[in-house]
Amino acid sequence: MTTQLETALEVALADRQLLSHPFYRRWEAGELRRDELTQYAEQYRYFEAMLPAFLVTLSAQLPDGSARDFVLANLSDEVSPPSHLSLFEQFARFFGAADTTISPAMSHLVDSYAKVSEQGPASSLAGLWAYESQGARIADSKAEGLDRYYGAQSDAIAFWTAHGSIEEDHAKWTLDALSSLEPDPSEVELAARLIGDAWWSFLDERELLAA
Repeated sequence: MTTQLETALEVALADRQLLSHPFYRRWEAGELRRDELTQYAEQYRYFEAMLPAFLVTLSAQLPDGSARDFVLANLSDEVSPPSHLSLFEQFARFFGAADTTISPAMSHLVDSYAKVSEQGPASSLAGLWAYESQGARIADSKAEGLDRYYGAQSDAIAFWTAHGSIEEDHAKWTLDALSSLEPDPSEVELAARLIGDAWWSFLDERELLAA
């Protein structure tokens, strides 16, 4: 990865490290009410349901080669039994999540992924990396908090433990794919920032609802 690309990604997410957000800090400390986790699950499932289609579209934008192979490997992890969506539903059921209307911030998040997808493969990969680069740490933190403070059994945290073990690989694959495209660093920075901002806004929404 070029220094310019490294710098662009670092700048994009410098103040969008999600584990520093108050919502996740309260999760780590066991300070979330159970209904907050229920509402979180009800909204997060919209992202998880969207992700495979996003990866399918991205793979179709790439020519045969290593970049496309990396994306297809990521997709395989998402949909191979047990699919990540089915694992997520175990978490959602534990907290009694119902089918609800998508919230404004989650709608914006899903739309932001659609926007980077429309901008092409470099923007898509940068947007994908913006979350995956933090995904393993976030998943490990969530799993630990659910086990320690909320009495979640192994099936209820299986989604998060799975992501704790594979997200580092996904982030590396995505970064390798992005580097192989030799993208414009400014395009990369804008796409990563767009997704970083959208995730931050979703967590802001969680905090506002709690207040």
